[in-house]
Amino acid sequence: MKSQNIVKITCPECKGKNVIKDLKMGEFVCGTCGLVVGENIADHSPEWRAYTPEERKTKIRTGTTTNYSYFDKGLSTIFHLDKDAFGRRLPDESKNQLYRLKRWNRRSLIHDSKSRNLLTAMKHLRRYSDALSIPSSVKEMGAIIYRKALNKGLVRGRTIKGIITAALYAACRYTKNPRTLKEVSEATFQNPKDVARNYRLIVKNLDMKMPTDKPMEYVTKIAEKAEVSNETEGLAIQLIKEAQEKRFTAGKDPSAVAAAALYLAGRMTKEKVTQSCLAEAAKVTEVTIRNRKKDLSENLKLKL
Repeated sequence: MKSQNIVKITCPECKGKNVIKDLKMGEFVCGTCGLVVGENIADHSPEWRAYTPEERKTKIRTGTTTNYSYFDKGLSTIFHLDKDAFGRRLPDESKNQLYRLKRWNRRSLIHDSKSRNLLTAMKHLRRYSDALSIPSSVKEMGAIIYRKALNKGLVRGRTIKGIITAALYAACRYTKNPRTLKEVSEATFQNPKDVARNYRLIVKNLDMKMPTDKPMEYVTKIAEKAEVSNETEGLAIQLIKEAQEKRFTAGKDPSAVAAAALYLAGRMTKEKVTQSCLAEAAKVTEVTIRNRKKDLSENLKLKL
C-alpha cells in the first residue's frame, strides 16, 4: 500500500524487524505479532500533490532559506509597487502608500551602524564572489565569518573591504576551495599584505583551525588554464603523490609545486608545455617554477 512502508525498527515483543509505518493511522505496527510499537506519528509531507515543478512552486507556502550573504538574511519584506497579488495594476494612491511603507520599512531595518556595515559588506561579498567564480556555499561561509568578526569588534578601525576580502579568503581556505592569496587580492583590488594581515587576525581571534593547502588541489585548475592534456595531468598527480610520500612538498607553495609537476610531466610525455604559460596560470614567477622543478627532479631522481 502507498500509505505503508517498512521501517528499520525492532519489535520489543517478538523481536521481529517487520515493523510497518502506517501513515493513514499514524502508527508503527509489527507485521508479525500486530503490536503497535508507536502512535501519533507526525506526517511531514505536504497535504497537496504536485506533478510538475511549476505546480510545486505555486503551491508551496514557505519562504526562501536563510541567506547569510544578505544583511537581513533574505527575510525582509519585499514591496511590489506596480501590481497587487493578483497581477492587477495598482492605482496611483496605492503606489504612493506602498512607496512610503517601503521607505519606512527600509529605515527600520537599517537603523544602527551594524546594519549599515552589513549592508555595505554583503554587497562587496557578492561582487567579489562573482569575480572569483566562488560557489554559493563558500560565499555563505564567508558571510558567516564576517558576521562573527563584526560581533568580535574586529572591523572597528579597519576597512570593510579589507575584512570582507580576508573573510572570503578564509572561507576558501576552510572549505578547501583552491584560491591563492594573489588571486583573491587581484580580484578584489586589495593589497596582498593587508589581506594576509586581516586573514591572520580573523583566524587568531575566531580560533579557526585552517587546513593546509595541498598541491593536488591546484593541478586540475592550472591544467585547465594552461590547456594541458589529461595524460600529462594524470602523470603530474603521480609525481606529486611521490613527492608527498617523501615529505618534500611541506612548506612549499602548493600552486608552484603543482605547476612544476605539470612542467615535468609535459617533458616526460613530450607535450609542449612552457614555463611562462604555467606561471601565468598558477600566478607565480617562472623562477619559482624552475626552482621547484629542480627540487622535484633531484628528490624524485628523474632523468629528463
